[in-house]
Amino acid sequence: MIILLRKRDLFLSLLFCCFAVGLGTVLWKGNAVPAFAAGEEDGPPLTVVIDPGHGGEDGGAVSPGGVSESAINLAVSLRVSDLLRFAGQRTALIREEDISVGDGNLDTMRQRKTSDLKNRVAMVNAVENSLLLSIHQNSLPSSPVTHGAQVFWNQGEGAQALAAVMQDALNMGINAGNKKNPRQIPDSIYLMKHVTGPGILVECGFLSNAAETEWLQSPVYQTRLAAAIAAGFLRGLTEGDDL
Repeated sequence: MIILLRKRDLFLSLLFCCFAVGLGTVLWKGNAVPAFAAGEEDGPPLTVVIDPGHGGEDGGAVSPGGVSESAINLAVSLRVSDLLRFAGQRTALIREEDISVGDGNLDTMRQRKTSDLKNRVAMVNAVENSLLLSIHQNSLPSSPVTHGAQVFWNQGEGAQALAAVMQDALNMGINAGNKKNPRQIPDSIYLMKHVTGPGILVECGFLSNAAETEWLQSPVYQTRLAAAIAAGFLRGLTEGDDL
């Protein structure tokens, strides 16, 4: 019996198989050296600091039905961390539960959100040889049909090239028929502007799209997102000298 698989389904099957067998040759290319990972003589190994956006009283973007992004960000981030650790990559998480990391003794929500962002920057910058991977959800109420995952990069060395490889993985694994291009993050995004190392921000989907909101709440879909993000990241580490 011959079984025909769509390209996306084949990619996802191979993706999970590669993680199951230690990534094999699909994600790890021969003797390639991770572009961000320093050798022992050069300093500490790369740590991916994973930032589940928002948290606690700051739920982030909210769907028309009242679904906020903070819990989805956390669920995807935890899966990404697990997959990267399985592959041997050092990670750290900004938060591991639905909380704010801002100072709690401030009077206004604005003050607490500002404190939260500054504390996140400090946490990332305190980790030697760190790369920020920030997980968020998008929203565009004026266009409820808009959907899909998109990657943004900051000015840090290698971030643009890594974002391109991660976007390719998301286009193949998540954005079927809805290809998106990676973009540079605006300077107005405080966290991405003030970290001292390379930073990647992934907008996993649109809470303004009803169907995508349902998918984003699904543990199965969250795992697919995490697998695509992790696979793109690991491929990016070994693809080219300009990362």
